[in-house]
Amino acid sequence: MSKAIELSSVIKNKIRNYDLKVQKSEEGKVLSVADGIATISGLEKTQAGELLAFPKNTFGMALNLEEDSIGVIIFGDYSHIKEGDSVNRTKNIVEVSVGDEMIGRIINPLGEAIDGKHKIRTSKKRPIERVAPGIMTRKSVNEPLETGILAIDSMIPIGKGQRELIIGDKKTGKTAIAIDAILNQHDKNVKCVYVSIGQKNSTLASTVRKLEEKGALEYTTIVAANASESNAMQYIAPYAGISIAEEWMENGEDVLIIFDDLTKHAVAYRAVSLLLRRPPGREAYPGDVFYLHSKLLERSAKLNKKFGGGSITALPIIETQAGDISAYIPTNVISITDGQMFLMSDLFNSGQRPAVDAGKSVSRVGGAAQTKLIKKLAGTLKLKLASYNELKAFSQFASDLDEQTKATLDNGAKIMELLIQKQYTPYPQELQAFILYVIDKDLLTKIPFENIIDFKDSLINATDTNKELMEIKTEFKISKELKKETDDKLLRIMKKFISDFIN
Repeated sequence: MSKAIELSSVIKNKIRNYDLKVQKSEEGKVLSVADGIATISGLEKTQAGELLAFPKNTFGMALNLEEDSIGVIIFGDYSHIKEGDSVNRTKNIVEVSVGDEMIGRIINPLGEAIDGKHKIRTSKKRPIERVAPGIMTRKSVNEPLETGILAIDSMIPIGKGQRELIIGDKKTGKTAIAIDAILNQHDKNVKCVYVSIGQKNSTLASTVRKLEEKGALEYTTIVAANASESNAMQYIAPYAGISIAEEWMENGEDVLIIFDDLTKHAVAYRAVSLLLRRPPGREAYPGDVFYLHSKLLERSAKLNKKFGGGSITALPIIETQAGDISAYIPTNVISITDGQMFLMSDLFNSGQRPAVDAGKSVSRVGGAAQTKLIKKLAGTLKLKLASYNELKAFSQFASDLDEQTKATLDNGAKIMELLIQKQYTPYPQELQAFILYVIDKDLLTKIPFENIIDFKDSLINATDTNKELMEIKTEFKISKELKKETDDKLLRIMKKFISDFIN
């Protein structure tokens, strides 16, 4: 009986204080704070992902909404926050500034300038998280996004609105491919967003300096959450970047976004999750990470004309360990994206740049993301390299090789040499067409292997000095296809050019 009276008393007390509790729900108190995570009481009406205000103009994001407390990740310095401090709702989901004012600027994930220039003044903001465009608003990918890298544009073409993963071990040239892709968008009316996650400040400074030198910062926004930043900032960085890109996409513009890299993003999210006391087991953490990256990358799209026709092309970067693409996070992102460029340490160490493995790399969009010109000339390239790599593996164990095998190996080695391309030197498609033409027509036979690089340099120079080649180059640039009469004419010119080069 006494227990029933006691329970009744508790219920009456809760009913009596109900109105009082609701009135006080707009102000909370810090229960504990450590490692960039605050636990607060009160604020019962807080929304998931809401921006909460701490003392001294510090903000956090509500992630864990529990029965008696809220788990908050704090952006920036939290050393001044202590137990008992007041916390207030802003009633806004975490947002980032968007618009053309962001072009040429380096910002943190909250949209604040960190480049030492004037304050960014823009009236428009977008939530960092939103639902991806639905199937009825999209259009199939049918227009190339040129990277300027011969090996990629010919074998692993990328289309506007595609998500193509760049994957490989540390120091295999992943970022180099992404930066070259940005440089190649000069005068192509494509805005770029580069999201730097967990990198050293010196590494980012080097990237920024190169973009400035090449004039690429004029159409690029850099969102930086480097290694010195908190896990919370690294966690929201890619979402801030894609929100900036979405503003342009919905205005009918084309955008290229680089996530460098999502491995560090997953690590930052895992650290945040564990500090929030979320279970780290396989049923929780990995599942969360799949959702973490899928809801990000699904926001890349090619919109149909009714919705403006804009696009976001995403190049996420993932770092592997010892080339293991079957690990959890790599397989997650491979399944979310429309293909992958796999970079091999062995190729990189042997001097192949870019170190793209043509066998493991794939574009699920394929020829739909190529012009008629490149599609026709690159048609046999992958098959020739596949034959070369297969025979190369077997030839290591054979003492005597027949003439046909020797010819295939010799031609394959020359093709690999032709595909070597220096960083920061993207080739326009009309120039790529000349190099692919030589490969497609098997014109490398008489050129010694050691002279292949000199031959390529001579050919590139000739397209700016030889009158006939200049005319064909202009035709390629305008028509973007290889006509029959042009084919016959170019074959004659190439044979004479090669003969002159050898002699």
